[in-house]
Amino acid sequence: MPDPSIYMSVPLSLPALTPEESAHSEQLVQRIREAIDAAGGWISFERFMEMALYEPGFGYYSAGSTKLGSEGDFVTAPEISPLFSRCLANQCVQVLETVTGGHILELGAGSGVMAADVLTELDRQQKTPDRYLILEVSADLRERQRALLQRRLPHLMDRIEWLDRLPEDLRGVLLANEVLDALPIQRFCIRGLQVNQLGVTWQLGQLDWSEVHADATLEARVREIEFNLGEPFADGYTSELNLRLQPWIAGIAASMKEGAAFFIDYGLPRKQFYAASRSAGTMLCHFRHRFHDDPLINVGVQDIGAWVDFTAVAEAAVAAGMSVAGYTTQAHFLIGNGIEQFLAPKDDDELASRLQMARQAMLLTLPGEMGERFKVIGLTKGMDLPLRGFSVRDLAASL
Repeated sequence: MPDPSIYMSVPLSLPALTPEESAHSEQLVQRIREAIDAAGGWISFERFMEMALYEPGFGYYSAGSTKLGSEGDFVTAPEISPLFSRCLANQCVQVLETVTGGHILELGAGSGVMAADVLTELDRQQKTPDRYLILEVSADLRERQRALLQRRLPHLMDRIEWLDRLPEDLRGVLLANEVLDALPIQRFCIRGLQVNQLGVTWQLGQLDWSEVHADATLEARVREIEFNLGEPFADGYTSELNLRLQPWIAGIAASMKEGAAFFIDYGLPRKQFYAASRSAGTMLCHFRHRFHDDPLINVGVQDIGAWVDFTAVAEAAVAAGMSVAGYTTQAHFLIGNGIEQFLAPKDDDELASRLQMARQAMLLTLPGEMGERFKVIGLTKGMDLPLRGFSVRDLAASL
């Protein structure tokens, strides 16, 4: 995904909704309108985003539409190439060889492709853990994952388990690819010397933006960011922050007794995230492989996400008793985990297959593609191990 600040003012032509999508969206909008009325005429953007993405039966991730791949709204690294997941598997092997009886937990497994490819590579190396756990909030996606894994890895299905909550005793590896960007965020705007909170109201028969003076918690966090940056935000500066991140990371830290967690997402260290030039924030919506900055349309049938402040992730982890084992670009993480070994030609490889794999590797690693925009942060607890994914280049000092 390119730097969103470049495109925020560019109007993009979006495909029309199907009659079914329109009906679905209208039902969710009605629920949101009821929530607005119940709250006195205004809800925070965080609450709106939560309903738009996760409202049972209606939210984007809770309903039955195809999200990933060519027929969905966006493509993730595991969908582009199995090379991504095979490299992740190599990183898992290193941790699992250290943690006795360790297993793997994947958060938000999407289509199930990453789980299938990670398990396929672990199976090939004869390093398959006894349990591969998936924590998935969407019942629809669970069924899609189950069907894919049953089709591709029927002999491993007895090791795969779906969870409704974090386990109490997690030992091994936690994987989360493009999960942090989907956590509901608060949006704020600077008006003179005041911090305002952006929210959603109902005006003239439609959802609309509305600002109120930020509550004490949000204002304090914005002022803390300004203090860390060494200067106040300019008048009109608009951005976002995630007030749910710290308790969310704390829950993971409480669950993990020994092991490593890897979060892969598009994001930046705080000083770059809140740069003066990024004055419209980082929030983007995805709909049928087009992106735009209006979350108040196509509600329930488009994705909403925001870039990740990886400094906030690191701070939340340390506060919860975890250690930051490394932070790097996706490209360097994949190189550290041996992507070149999977690209080495084999006698039975056809030329077309080798060329296709080389193109996939370029998409995953080139700076102009996913290589630098996506970052990986590794968090550990109860283990002190130099992780191979951060052996090529560790950017943790930039956090």
